[in-house]
Amino acid sequence: MNLQNINVDKVYLAAGYTDMRLGIDGLAALCEYVHNIDPMQNVLFLFCGRKSDRIKGLLWQGDGYLLLYKRLNSGRFRWPRNKNEVLELSEQQLRWLLDGLSITQKTSIKQVPKRGENTLYKA
Repeated sequence: MNLQNINVDKVYLAAGYTDMRLGIDGLAALCEYVHNIDPMQNVLFLFCGRKSDRIKGLLWQGDGYLLLYKRLNSGRFRWPRNKNEVLELSEQQLRWLLDGLSITQKTSIKQVPKRGENTLYKA
């Protein structure tokens, strides 16, 4: 998965509320001891506080951690609140989340077949 020049193997979302005062060491401890996932992998961990207008990301880069922080000027992230649950996100779900959408879409727009591929009218 490519996040604007940051390549990661997986993206994990820590559902529920995270204390956004936590720094690198506190977030790494949450990953390891609460969620039982080694934070020193090529994975991005995402955390969200109660306000839902800011998220933190934690990424191990081989020689140290990278702490990412995003705050929205308006609106809120649609963050799952099932406490102590970790979800693995697909690339599409990550885009939805960062675009302000829910990671679980109820419906989708169906693709229209190209001309000549229409299976409704067979001769």
